[in-house]
Parts: sequence; C-alpha cells; structure tokens
Amino acid sequence: MTDPAKIAIRASTQEHLEIEDIKDDLVILKDGSCCLVLATTAINFGLLSEKEQEATIYAYAALLNSLNFTVQIVIRSARKDISSYLALLAEREVKEERKLIKDQIVKYRQFIQETVQKNNVLDKKFYVIIPMTSLELGVVKSFKKNVSRQKGLPFNKGYILQQAKINLYPKRDHLLRQLSRLGLKSSQLENQELIRLFFNVYNPESATQPMAESTQYKTPVVKAAMVPGVETKAEKTEAEESTIRKQINNLVKKNEPTVS
Repeated sequence: MTDPAKIAIRASTQEHLEIEDIKDDLVILKDGSCCLVLATTAINFGLLSEKEQEATIYAYAALLNSLNFTVQIVIRSARKDISSYLALLAEREVKEERKLIKDQIVKYRQFIQETVQKNNVLDKKFYVIIPMTSLELGVVKSFKKNVSRQKGLPFNKGYILQQAKINLYPKRDHLLRQLSRLGLKSSQLENQELIRLFFNVYNPESATQPMAESTQYKTPVVKAAMVPGVETKAEKTEAEESTIRKQINNLVKKNEPTVS
C-alpha cells in the first residue's frame, strides 16, 4: 500500500486564494490588480447633538461627491477576545494585598466572564479598500482572458507595485483628508497588519494564535515558508543578554582583589 506521506500534493487550497503577495503595504492579486486597505474608527451618530449630526451629514456628502474612483467599505464583526484582559485582572488579584480590593477584583472578573459567556460580545472593525484593477495597469480584456488561464502575474511584480503606488497613493491621501473631516482617525494597514487581517478572515477559529514577523516569510499569507537565518526578537534578546553577562563577568574578574 502506498504511503500517504509520500504522495505528491496535486492541489492546494492556496490555489483558490486571489492573493498573490503582500508587499510594500499593498495587496497584489493574481490577475495583476492591487489594493490598499485603510483602517478607520467609527462615531456614534446617535450621541451627537443636532448641529453635530448635520455637520457630519454634510461632511459625509462632501466625501461622496469628491470621489472619482471606486472604494469598498467593509465592516467586519468578530467575537471579542478578552483573555488577555482576564489574565491582567488575575495578575492584579494576586499582587493586591488589601482584602477589600482583592474581593472587588474577584467579583469584577467573575462578572466579566459571565457576561461574555451569556452574551455574544462582538468587536467591529471598519475598513476602506481602494482598488486598482488590472485594466488600469494596461491589461486589455483579450489579454486578461489569456492570463487568467495561465499561472503568474501579467507583468513584473516590481512594475505592478510601481504603477500601484502612482495610482493609489493620491487616492489614499485624498480619502484620509476627507475622513479626518468626519472626525475619523484612519491609517493604512502595513504588511504585518494585512497578513493578520487575511489570516483571521480565512482562519476565524485561530484569531488569537500568535504570528511571526512578516520578514520571516518568503511569501506572506500564500506560503508560510520561514526564511532561514533570520533571528527572531527573542533570539536577539537572548544573545544580547548573554553578551552583557559575559562583559559583567569579565569586569568582575578584573576588579577582584588579589590575595598575596
């Protein structure tokens, strides 16, 4: 009987992903198109005064009227993870020496746990995506059909990134200015944040799993291939501490009094 471990993998779920690579804070898709992602905050419209609501409506209308390019607004709801907060409360409980305060921390921690268990506490995040299609890159429809049947990007990745930056950066700056008029704080997601976002989208059950830095991956998201020879932060810290300990030991030996 053939060993399953020796059978070559003929297909992979990665082939169904539209993402080719994430580089220079941009998402490159397999058809040559690109996009950048802005993360933005939200405002509670119902808590604003009447004048503030009118100003917000006018600012939002001005934003919509100023757009001469397409955008996509994504609202992502995920189950709120409070494990780190509960661990912080437990640590504070152990360190607290006053009995009254310690009892209050215990009751508060139990209240938070029961609330999360009984209610589905969700964390909403808001994103604005600015796309650049492969047609803007110069890929004609007939060529695009042929490219879709073949593997690989229609142009060199460096050329795609260069054109994407020229196309998307002015749109990004304009949108950031308009969002700030609404009182929203926005920022472009960087490589590691994009990797975390797509990892959580495709693996919702592993949302709390720690991830390595993006510099340790040859091809982020698509293939989790670790780059050999790249030290992690923990390894660098350990090496620095070892060097410091050696220097201290040498100084101690030099300054030890000699017994005649």
